[in-house]
Amino acid sequence: MKRLFGGLLSLALALGSAPIAQAQPAYPEKPVKLIVPWPPGGSADAIGRLVAVGLAAELKTSVYVENVAGASGTIGTQQLVRSQPDGHTLLLATSSANAAAPHLLKRVGFAPVNDFRPIGLVAMAPSVLVVPLASPFKVPNDIVEAARRKPGQLSFGSGGNGNSGHLSGELFKSVAKIDATHVPYKGNTPAMTDLIGGQTDFMFDNGAIPFIKGGRVRALAVASDARLQALPDVPTFAELGLPGMKMNTWFGLAAPAATPAPVVQRISAALNAALGAEDMTRRLTDMGAQVQTSTPDKFAAFWRQELDRYKELIKLSGANLE
Repeated sequence: MKRLFGGLLSLALALGSAPIAQAQPAYPEKPVKLIVPWPPGGSADAIGRLVAVGLAAELKTSVYVENVAGASGTIGTQQLVRSQPDGHTLLLATSSANAAAPHLLKRVGFAPVNDFRPIGLVAMAPSVLVVPLASPFKVPNDIVEAARRKPGQLSFGSGGNGNSGHLSGELFKSVAKIDATHVPYKGNTPAMTDLIGGQTDFMFDNGAIPFIKGGRVRALAVASDARLQALPDVPTFAELGLPGMKMNTWFGLAAPAATPAPVVQRISAALNAALGAEDMTRRLTDMGAQVQTSTPDKFAAFWRQELDRYKELIKLSGANLE
């Protein structure tokens, strides 16, 4: 009996002296905010809202979008970097803000990739060249010929300096060896409004499909390797003799750098599950976007490659910001 009592006492003392493991808090503990660093109405906003719905279903909590626009997407991105790294504030990262802006702006207020915990890719959306319905331009070469006759007199709008529409236009100028005037707007929606009204001559937009299918603008070409499923009758630039004219905008999900790995993995799994849903795939495809899935590590590697690619692209295009 003494031996048994002594053994139990020793066990109790040993357990009492052992460190108590800290229980990890459950995630999510509250609603999740998704920062979209672009104005309402554009492709980033539409994709962000689809992602929010998908994540909410998978995480079993509310996920709401907050549009924090300005400075080529960097103001909202800065807000994410300053947020609590607990997984309750996320960012819809975009190639414009997170790969192009660091090479276009003197100060972006964050370190590319290193200030973030990449979670995963969401989608790719190629730029589409569109013109007003009343435009005489039927194919991209019509714009090229007109621009060569009137250097600098044609204009193209975009959702802002450094966004995909701006860079697509600058790349088009470089590939076609023409001059045209860039007109930046505060978002794609006002840029599209002025294009429809004939205030500008052409525009590159990755969210133009509703306007194309609604009969408000005419699509001339897509800047991708293959035709879009949503626009099967619109040729690629390569088909029309301009193979160097390729521009895809990417969208991904990111958290602040210090976000715990288990939380990142939980969100990554939820994101990929949401993207795998048939309804999500159909909605993104109808928008002209192509679903992408990845791991946090693969997204981080892709992000770094894109920083290098955009550096060369911006150098080639001649795009310039301060």
